[in-house]
Amino acid sequence: MSPNPSPSLFTAGHDATLLDEVKNRLRDVPDFPKPGILFKDVTPVLADPHLFHRVVDAMAAPFRGQRIDRVVAVESRGFLFGAPIALTLHAGFAPARKPGKLPWRTRTERYALEYGEDGLQLHEDAVGRGDRVLIVDDLLATGGTAQATQRLVTALGAEVVGYSFLISLDFLPGRERLGRDKVCALLSY
Repeated sequence: MSPNPSPSLFTAGHDATLLDEVKNRLRDVPDFPKPGILFKDVTPVLADPHLFHRVVDAMAAPFRGQRIDRVVAVESRGFLFGAPIALTLHAGFAPARKPGKLPWRTRTERYALEYGEDGLQLHEDAVGRGDRVLIVDDLLATGGTAQATQRLVTALGAEVVGYSFLISLDFLPGRERLGRDKVCALLSY
């Protein structure tokens, strides 16, 4: 496998059954968290231990053999997938959290939202110089949060090998913003 797995490699090894099962278990919640948003609720996938295990394996699969040192997952649903993916890849885990949530010295990265801005933090020792990092979250939309996480990781001297998402909203610019060749998503809408 190439150092930067392509999206087609991500789903090539998985049968349509897994993809159909995940699609059938996701719950669409209209107008959450605000009117006009169709929220993709992942909790029904998490509730099925067999399906959850298969999803974690599928999200980790493109990065096996890539010598991942750390999985950095984005608050908060990213933690649900990132921690078991880290275990699957025999890598350490680091949470990227909203400001004020981490107890030790942190590095902060601000990023723009549709209306205003937000921020993410990593502990200063979350990743080391030269570490190979996989960034994980549940959903890729515009890519702003993942890109802020990437800036944190590289500011600490580590290399982002790729990104793994359960869902990618391909009508939004996330893949282009992060680099199509580094983004893997189990489902695309």
